[in-house]
Amino acid sequence: MEQFGPGTAALLGLVEGLTEYLPVSSTGHLILLGHWVGFTGDMATSVDICIQLGAILAVVVHERTKILTLLSQANRERHIVQRQLRNATSAMTPRISIRESLNTHRHLGFLIGLGAAFVPAAVVGFFAHDWIEEYLFSPHTVAVSLLIGGVIILIVETQPRGIRCTALEQVGPITAAGVGLAQCMALIPGMSRSGSTIVGGLLLGLDRKVATEFSFFLAIPTMGAATGYKLIQSAQLFSAHDALVLALGMLISFLVAWAVIASFLAYVKRHTLKVFGYYRIILGTAMLLVL
Repeated sequence: MEQFGPGTAALLGLVEGLTEYLPVSSTGHLILLGHWVGFTGDMATSVDICIQLGAILAVVVHERTKILTLLSQANRERHIVQRQLRNATSAMTPRISIRESLNTHRHLGFLIGLGAAFVPAAVVGFFAHDWIEEYLFSPHTVAVSLLIGGVIILIVETQPRGIRCTALEQVGPITAAGVGLAQCMALIPGMSRSGSTIVGGLLLGLDRKVATEFSFFLAIPTMGAATGYKLIQSAQLFSAHDALVLALGMLISFLVAWAVIASFLAYVKRHTLKVFGYYRIILGTAMLLVL
Protein backbone atom coordinates (compact mmCIF):
# COMPACT_ATOMS: atom_id res chain seq x y z
CA MET A 1 0.00 0.00 0.00
CA GLU A 2 1.38 3.39 -1.00
CA GLN A 3 1.80 5.93 1.77
CA PHE A 4 -0.81 8.66 1.94
CA GLY A 5 1.21 11.71 0.95
CA PRO A 6 0.60 15.11 -0.70
CA GLY A 7 0.91 13.70 -4.22
CA THR A 8 -1.71 11.02 -3.62
CA ALA A 9 -4.01 13.50 -1.85
CA ALA A 10 -3.72 16.02 -4.68
CA LEU A 11 -4.49 13.36 -7.30
CA LEU A 12 -7.48 12.05 -5.32
CA GLY A 13 -8.74 15.60 -4.76
CA LEU A 14 -8.49 16.35 -8.46
CA VAL A 15 -10.42 13.23 -9.45
CA GLU A 16 -13.03 13.80 -6.71
CA GLY A 17 -13.62 17.38 -7.84
CA LEU A 18 -13.87 16.40 -11.49
CA THR A 19 -16.27 13.49 -11.02
CA GLU A 20 -18.45 14.16 -7.94
CA TYR A 21 -21.23 16.07 -9.71
CA LEU A 22 -20.98 14.36 -13.08
CA PRO A 23 -22.98 11.13 -13.59
CA VAL A 24 -19.84 8.99 -13.73
CA SER A 25 -19.30 8.00 -10.04
CA SER A 26 -16.60 9.78 -8.07
CA THR A 27 -16.30 6.89 -5.60
CA GLY A 28 -15.84 4.46 -8.46
CA HIS A 29 -13.09 6.59 -9.99
CA LEU A 30 -11.36 6.99 -6.62
CA ILE A 31 -11.39 3.21 -6.10
CA LEU A 32 -9.95 2.63 -9.57
CA LEU A 33 -7.33 5.34 -9.02
CA GLY A 34 -6.41 3.91 -5.62
CA HIS A 35 -5.75 0.47 -7.10
CA TRP A 36 -3.78 2.03 -9.94
CA VAL A 37 -1.42 3.95 -7.63
CA GLY A 38 -1.37 1.27 -4.92
CA PHE A 39 -3.33 3.22 -2.32
CA THR A 40 -5.76 0.64 -0.88
CA GLY A 41 -7.02 -0.65 2.47
CA ASP A 42 -8.97 0.93 5.33
CA MET A 43 -7.13 4.23 5.06
CA ALA A 44 -7.92 4.50 1.34
CA THR A 45 -11.60 3.69 1.88
CA SER A 46 -11.85 6.38 4.56
CA VAL A 47 -10.02 8.96 2.43
CA ASP A 48 -12.26 8.24 -0.57
CA ILE A 49 -15.31 9.21 1.51
CA CYS A 50 -13.84 12.00 3.66
CA ILE A 51 -12.29 13.86 0.74
CA GLN A 52 -15.83 14.52 -0.51
CA LEU A 53 -16.12 17.30 2.08
CA GLY A 54 -14.37 19.66 -0.32
CA ALA A 55 -16.92 18.95 -3.05
CA ILE A 56 -19.78 19.46 -0.56
CA LEU A 57 -18.46 22.90 0.37
CA ALA A 58 -18.14 23.72 -3.34
CA VAL A 59 -21.86 23.24 -4.01
CA VAL A 60 -22.76 25.19 -0.84
CA VAL A 61 -20.62 28.12 -2.00
CA HIS A 62 -21.85 27.97 -5.59
CA GLU A 63 -25.52 27.77 -4.60
CA ARG A 64 -25.22 30.09 -1.56
CA THR A 65 -27.63 32.71 -2.89
CA LYS A 66 -30.32 30.15 -3.70
CA ILE A 67 -29.78 28.38 -0.39
CA LEU A 68 -30.17 31.59 1.63
CA THR A 69 -33.25 32.62 -0.37
CA LEU A 70 -34.76 29.17 0.01
CA LEU A 71 -34.22 29.10 3.77
CA SER A 72 -35.55 32.63 4.19
CA GLN A 73 -38.67 32.02 2.10
CA ALA A 74 -39.31 28.63 3.71
CA ASN A 75 -39.11 30.17 7.18
CA ARG A 76 -41.59 32.89 6.16
CA GLU A 77 -43.95 30.28 4.71
CA ARG A 78 -43.63 28.19 7.87
CA HIS A 79 -45.03 31.04 9.94
CA ILE A 80 -47.92 31.42 7.47
CA VAL A 81 -48.73 27.71 7.67
CA GLN A 82 -48.62 27.83 11.48
CA ARG A 83 -51.14 30.67 11.47
CA GLN A 84 -53.35 28.72 9.10
CA LEU A 85 -53.27 25.72 11.39
CA ARG A 86 -54.14 27.84 14.42
CA ASN A 87 -57.03 29.44 12.54
CA ALA A 88 -58.27 26.10 11.20
CA THR A 89 -60.24 25.54 14.39
CA SER A 90 -62.44 28.49 13.52
CA ALA A 91 -65.69 27.62 11.77
CA MET A 92 -65.37 30.85 9.74
CA THR A 93 -61.97 29.81 8.29
CA PRO A 94 -61.99 27.56 5.20
CA ARG A 95 -60.04 24.36 5.77
CA ILE A 96 -56.93 23.79 3.64
CA SER A 97 -55.30 20.42 3.05
CA ILE A 98 -51.62 19.76 3.67
CA ARG A 99 -51.14 19.12 -0.03
CA GLU A 100 -52.77 22.42 -0.97
CA SER A 101 -50.66 24.22 1.60
CA LEU A 102 -47.40 22.75 0.30
CA ASN A 103 -48.38 23.52 -3.30
CA THR A 104 -48.98 27.11 -2.26
CA HIS A 105 -45.84 27.40 -0.12
CA ARG A 106 -43.37 25.79 -2.48
CA HIS A 107 -40.15 26.77 -0.72
CA LEU A 108 -41.29 25.06 2.46
CA GLY A 109 -42.53 22.10 0.44
CA PHE A 110 -39.16 21.88 -1.29
CA LEU A 111 -37.30 21.70 2.02
CA ILE A 112 -39.65 19.03 3.33
CA GLY A 113 -39.14 17.11 0.10
CA LEU A 114 -35.39 17.45 0.40
CA GLY A 115 -35.59 15.88 3.85
CA ALA A 116 -37.78 13.08 2.49
CA ALA A 117 -35.30 12.46 -0.33
CA PHE A 118 -32.41 12.22 2.13
CA VAL A 119 -34.00 9.55 4.35
CA PRO A 120 -33.97 6.37 2.15
CA ALA A 121 -30.25 6.36 1.34
CA ALA A 122 -29.39 7.49 4.87
CA VAL A 123 -31.29 4.58 6.43
CA VAL A 124 -30.00 1.95 4.00
CA GLY A 125 -26.47 3.35 4.17
CA PHE A 126 -26.45 3.40 7.97
CA PHE A 127 -27.32 -0.28 8.24
CA ALA A 128 -25.43 -1.55 5.19
CA HIS A 129 -22.31 0.64 4.96
CA ASP A 130 -19.96 -1.90 6.63
CA TRP A 131 -21.13 -4.68 4.30
CA ILE A 132 -20.86 -2.36 1.27
CA GLU A 133 -17.32 -1.30 2.14
CA GLU A 134 -16.23 -4.89 2.77
CA TYR A 135 -17.73 -6.55 -0.28
CA LEU A 136 -18.45 -3.88 -2.91
CA PHE A 137 -15.50 -1.47 -2.72
CA SER A 138 -13.63 -3.25 -5.53
CA PRO A 139 -12.63 -2.43 -9.11
CA HIS A 140 -14.79 -5.30 -10.42
CA THR A 141 -17.95 -3.92 -8.79
CA VAL A 142 -17.11 -0.44 -10.10
CA ALA A 143 -16.56 -1.72 -13.65
CA VAL A 144 -19.90 -3.56 -13.75
CA SER A 145 -21.75 -0.62 -12.18
CA LEU A 146 -20.23 1.85 -14.64
CA LEU A 147 -21.36 -0.35 -17.53
CA ILE A 148 -24.90 -0.84 -16.21
CA GLY A 149 -25.29 2.82 -15.31
CA GLY A 150 -24.12 3.89 -18.76
CA VAL A 151 -26.71 1.70 -20.45
CA ILE A 152 -29.45 3.10 -18.18
CA ILE A 153 -28.46 6.70 -19.04
CA LEU A 154 -28.62 5.97 -22.77
CA ILE A 155 -32.02 4.28 -22.46
CA VAL A 156 -33.53 7.12 -20.40
CA GLU A 157 -32.12 9.82 -22.68
CA THR A 158 -33.38 8.02 -25.79
CA GLN A 159 -36.98 7.52 -24.65
CA PRO A 160 -39.47 10.42 -24.89
CA ARG A 161 -40.83 11.63 -21.54
CA GLY A 162 -43.16 14.28 -20.20
CA ILE A 163 -41.74 17.22 -18.27
CA ARG A 164 -43.71 18.52 -15.28
CA CYS A 165 -41.10 20.51 -13.34
CA THR A 166 -39.17 23.33 -14.97
CA ALA A 167 -38.20 25.18 -11.77
CA LEU A 168 -36.50 23.92 -8.63
CA GLU A 169 -39.33 25.13 -6.37
CA GLN A 170 -41.78 22.92 -8.27
CA VAL A 171 -40.15 19.75 -6.91
CA GLY A 172 -42.66 18.66 -4.25
CA PRO A 173 -42.25 16.13 -1.43
CA ILE A 174 -43.62 13.14 -3.37
CA THR A 175 -41.37 13.72 -6.39
CA ALA A 176 -38.42 14.41 -4.10
CA ALA A 177 -39.02 11.16 -2.20
CA GLY A 178 -38.93 9.30 -5.52
CA VAL A 179 -35.56 10.83 -6.32
CA GLY A 180 -34.43 9.82 -2.83
CA LEU A 181 -35.33 6.20 -3.55
CA ALA A 182 -33.32 6.37 -6.77
CA GLN A 183 -30.37 7.68 -4.77
CA CYS A 184 -30.18 4.34 -2.93
CA MET A 185 -28.67 2.86 -6.09
CA ALA A 186 -25.65 5.12 -5.53
CA LEU A 187 -24.70 3.08 -2.46
CA ILE A 188 -23.23 0.60 -4.96
CA PRO A 189 -19.76 1.92 -5.91
CA GLY A 190 -19.71 2.91 -9.55
CA MET A 191 -23.44 3.63 -9.91
CA SER A 192 -22.93 7.35 -9.13
CA ARG A 193 -24.96 9.41 -6.68
CA SER A 194 -25.27 12.21 -9.21
CA GLY A 195 -26.21 9.82 -12.01
CA SER A 196 -28.81 7.98 -9.93
CA THR A 197 -30.53 11.15 -8.73
CA ILE A 198 -30.46 12.94 -12.08
CA VAL A 199 -31.83 9.92 -13.94
CA GLY A 200 -34.43 9.44 -11.19
CA GLY A 201 -35.44 13.07 -11.58
CA LEU A 202 -35.74 12.75 -15.35
CA LEU A 203 -37.99 9.71 -15.00
CA LEU A 204 -40.19 11.61 -12.53
CA GLY A 205 -40.77 14.54 -14.89
CA LEU A 206 -38.03 17.02 -13.99
CA ASP A 207 -36.30 18.76 -16.86
CA ARG A 208 -32.56 18.13 -17.14
CA LYS A 209 -31.42 21.36 -15.45
CA VAL A 210 -33.84 21.02 -12.53
CA ALA A 211 -32.92 17.35 -12.07
CA THR A 212 -29.25 18.36 -11.96
CA GLU A 213 -29.81 21.22 -9.52
CA PHE A 214 -31.91 19.04 -7.24
CA SER A 215 -29.13 16.46 -7.30
CA PHE A 216 -26.73 19.20 -6.16
CA PHE A 217 -29.00 20.23 -3.29
CA LEU A 218 -29.57 16.64 -2.23
CA ALA A 219 -25.81 16.12 -2.17
CA ILE A 220 -25.46 18.54 0.75
CA PRO A 221 -27.27 16.51 3.45
CA THR A 222 -26.44 13.11 1.91
CA MET A 223 -22.71 13.60 1.43
CA GLY A 224 -22.46 15.75 4.55
CA ALA A 225 -23.89 12.96 6.71
CA ALA A 226 -21.77 10.26 5.06
CA THR A 227 -18.56 12.29 5.30
CA GLY A 228 -19.20 13.42 8.87
CA TYR A 229 -19.96 9.87 10.00
CA LYS A 230 -16.85 8.52 8.29
CA LEU A 231 -14.63 11.24 9.77
CA ILE A 232 -15.81 10.34 13.27
CA GLN A 233 -15.59 6.60 12.63
CA SER A 234 -12.08 6.68 11.16
CA ALA A 235 -10.50 9.48 13.20
CA GLN A 236 -8.07 7.03 14.80
CA LEU A 237 -6.65 6.12 11.38
CA PHE A 238 -5.37 9.64 10.73
CA SER A 239 -2.25 11.11 12.29
CA ALA A 240 -1.75 14.87 12.45
CA HIS A 241 0.27 14.63 9.23
CA ASP A 242 -2.45 12.58 7.53
CA ALA A 243 -5.07 15.16 8.55
CA LEU A 244 -3.06 17.94 6.91
CA VAL A 245 -2.59 15.87 3.77
CA LEU A 246 -6.32 15.10 3.70
CA ALA A 247 -7.06 18.82 4.04
CA LEU A 248 -4.94 19.44 0.93
CA GLY A 249 -6.98 16.91 -1.00
CA MET A 250 -10.21 18.50 0.23
CA LEU A 251 -9.03 21.96 -0.87
CA ILE A 252 -8.23 20.73 -4.36
CA SER A 253 -11.55 18.89 -4.62
CA PHE A 254 -13.33 22.08 -3.50
CA LEU A 255 -11.70 24.26 -6.16
CA VAL A 256 -12.12 21.77 -8.99
CA ALA A 257 -15.70 20.85 -8.05
CA TRP A 258 -16.68 24.53 -7.93
CA ALA A 259 -15.59 24.95 -11.55
CA VAL A 260 -17.25 21.68 -12.62
CA ILE A 261 -20.61 22.59 -11.05
CA ALA A 262 -20.91 25.81 -13.04
CA SER A 263 -19.77 24.14 -16.27
CA PHE A 264 -22.07 21.12 -15.88
CA LEU A 265 -25.15 23.28 -15.24
CA ALA A 266 -24.42 25.22 -18.41
CA TYR A 267 -23.89 21.96 -20.31
CA VAL A 268 -27.17 20.28 -19.34
CA LYS A 269 -29.17 23.30 -20.53
CA ARG A 270 -28.24 22.46 -24.11
CA HIS A 271 -27.13 18.82 -24.17
CA THR A 272 -28.23 15.34 -23.11
CA LEU A 273 -26.27 13.04 -20.80
CA LYS A 274 -25.51 10.54 -23.56
CA VAL A 275 -21.81 11.38 -23.68
CA PHE A 276 -21.51 10.31 -20.03
CA GLY A 277 -23.36 7.10 -20.81
CA TYR A 278 -20.91 6.28 -23.59
CA TYR A 279 -17.97 7.18 -21.35
CA ARG A 280 -19.21 4.86 -18.60
CA ILE A 281 -19.73 1.97 -21.02
CA ILE A 282 -16.25 2.38 -22.54
CA LEU A 283 -14.52 2.68 -19.16
CA GLY A 284 -16.51 -0.17 -17.59
CA THR A 285 -15.86 -2.48 -20.54
CA ALA A 286 -12.15 -1.64 -20.56
CA MET A 287 -11.88 -2.32 -16.83
CA LEU A 288 -13.61 -5.70 -17.17
CA LEU A 289 -11.18 -6.67 -19.95
CA VAL A 290 -8.21 -5.62 -17.84
CA LEU A 291 -9.53 -7.32 -14.70
